[in-house]
Amino acid sequence: MVKELAQSVAGQLQPAAAGLTVRLAESRAEVEACQALRYQVFHEEMGARSGDLVRRRKLDVDAYDADCDHLVAIDPAWPENRGIVATYRLIRRHVAERVGCFYTATEFDIDGLIRQGGNQLELGRSCVGAGHRTRAVMQMMWQGIAGYVAEHRIDVMFGCASLPGTDITRLAPALSYLHHNHLAPADWCPVARDHVRAPFTPLDVGELNARRAFAALPPLLKGYLRIGGEVGEGAVLDHDFNTTDVCLIVRTATITQRYRNHYLDRGGE
Repeated sequence: MVKELAQSVAGQLQPAAAGLTVRLAESRAEVEACQALRYQVFHEEMGARSGDLVRRRKLDVDAYDADCDHLVAIDPAWPENRGIVATYRLIRRHVAERVGCFYTATEFDIDGLIRQGGNQLELGRSCVGAGHRTRAVMQMMWQGIAGYVAEHRIDVMFGCASLPGTDITRLAPALSYLHHNHLAPADWCPVARDHVRAPFTPLDVGELNARRAFAALPPLLKGYLRIGGEVGEGAVLDHDFNTTDVCLIVRTATITQRYRNHYLDRGGE
């Protein structure tokens, strides 16, 4: 979920390429192809800030990439990035401990969530190349995540889910809807850190058009909410990526069979 592609699937659908496969990246070269795709989407397309080294290498890289797992969708007919057309970064607890913390902890206080124990998985840096933003591709990525969750007996998935832009006035209805309808339980609710916290006070329920606010959410975020996702308290301004982030949590035990069928078999809507 870290830096979800804000424009995601809707509105830019292209025909899906035949013969896609989903698996974990198997080599350093494939990890670099993931980083190249992320650079194309986050930096060139969405306007994320790039340091000199990032611009020269045209790779979106950070300290987690070397040790985490990278889920990829591969189109053998695609000429760029070793055929990798979609990627999702998967960080388990031992990787986060090796680096120092989960990425999400740089934006949110997640101590209460970590104390819950169990097998925890941070999702992030997800993106799909412009020529492959179809329901079929997202369906395959969801199925890949489901297989990973089952293999590693994951109890909780979480990460930073991004809304496009940093205009809090424009985003107030969406953020208020999340606060009033999907706030995580207080004993383990992540809380936005003060130094990056957005200057935001939720609108009163009476001021909200809930249907319109939900419709304005990025498609991937709506998908997580439909399978039982909850959000932390507050939001974070990420000026480097030109997004406003919320902390999203999905407890795998809450995902009903109905939603497993809907999202993992059909890919969601």
